[in-house]
Amino acid sequence: MKISAEKLQEIIESHGRWLRNEEGGERANLRSADLSSADLSSANLSGADLRSADLSSADLSGADLYCADLRSADLSSADLSGANLSGADLRSADLYCANLSGADLRSADLSSADLSSADLDKTYYQVVRVGSRRGITTYCVDNDNVLCGCWNGFKGGTLDEFKTRVESVYGREGNNPNEQYYDEYMAAITFFAAMKEMK
Repeated sequence: MKISAEKLQEIIESHGRWLRNEEGGERANLRSADLSSADLSSANLSGADLRSADLSSADLSGADLYCADLRSADLSSADLSGANLSGADLRSADLYCANLSGADLRSADLSSADLSSADLDKTYYQVVRVGSRRGITTYCVDNDNVLCGCWNGFKGGTLDEFKTRVESVYGREGNNPNEQYYDEYMAAITFFAAMKEMK
């Protein structure tokens, strides 16, 4: 059943109160909701539950979807230009023909997501479940920027800077030597470097 624009606005307003820890606020639960072609431009849905939601052709331009749960969501042909998707869970999401130009995808989990024909103005590569955090390491080829957890205040750094960081922390002479983590990160760096050369 499709959610009306009025009901959707109520949910977004209640979610806003929840984000601000105000009375009467409630986290947006839009799991499996039919939001196809909905106007969610500039909406603040950070941390919202949008698992398996139908957001096909929805306008999510400039929306704040920080750490939102979008697992298996249908985002085909959606406008996500300029959206904040940092930390979002997009595993198995359908992003076919989605507009992701200018979207912030830092630390987003795109495992098994369908990005075919998606408009990405930058090229990203990710390696998952590596290092001490067993987390995601993301590399933006265009900016030569590696994002890995809270390293460098969540801003990341160049591939060379990341390699130096890995060697200083996990290498034999590092602060916390660990051969497994060192090998995993170095393998990721080798992969990123190869992708950079192919660009």
